[in-house]
Amino acid sequence: MEKLKRILAWTAIILLVGMYVITLILAIVDSSAAGVMFKASFACSFLIPIMLYAYMLVYKWTKDRNDSDKQ
Repeated sequence: MEKLKRILAWTAIILLVGMYVITLILAIVDSSAAGVMFKASFACSFLIPIMLYAYMLVYKWTKDRNDSDKQ
């Protein structure tokens, strides 16, 4: 479980940092998509960690359930 948490944490970090960098680059070059990317980055700043937390909870519940079924 600990290894899975680390993998998910690094995945979230890479996704968020990548999205922030793309938003910054689009804002610097004054692209018309910069506003949309800012909104997407803002939303994903909350959604990605929430979804990863929910994924870990489901994994924990199913793992515990499978362990109890085997006994």
